[in-house]
Amino acid sequence: MTRLELLTILIGKARENGFEFRRWYTARLGVPWISAEASLKLLEAQRRYYSLLFSHEFAQSFWKSGAEITFQVPSQTFTRIMPDGKTATVTRKPFTRRSARKDVWRYHLREMALAEEPLRYIRKYLNVEDDLDESEAEPPIERTKPAKQKSVKAPLRKKPKPLPTDLPTFLKRPYKH
Repeated sequence: MTRLELLTILIGKARENGFEFRRWYTARLGVPWISAEASLKLLEAQRRYYSLLFSHEFAQSFWKSGAEITFQVPSQTFTRIMPDGKTATVTRKPFTRRSARKDVWRYHLREMALAEEPLRYIRKYLNVEDDLDESEAEPPIERTKPAKQKSVKAPLRKKPKPLPTDLPTFLKRPYKH
């Protein structure tokens, strides 16, 4: 995937959440608007996409507050000291993670600023077919038996417990020095 294609997808996702690219482009970059394609080429050619990635308006729209985000966590390998004192190498498989935070955009701006390549960081949050290598994809789960059908029952309401009227037992015990 080229940088231009990635920027197109990023801006498209932010626009779905209310980001006004044309307004941001003319106000922040101070360049007259010609077309969306010309604007994207200018961002990519002059590496002005960093001003887009780190702008608060874009981040608030891309990582919408309270919305659940799904992304791939890559495989990790690290050493760990085991309880018996031996050093072992731990390898974790890549997995999909979901996250929902109130100020999620601030968190991601901070993490993106710490990342070596911000475009690579933000790409994790796009669910694009081009993202995953076939070697990283997990095989589909094969079922040997058909899944049992659960009958749908109305949930039983439990009667609320009465509030206690006396002191808790730990307050009734005598205090010892």
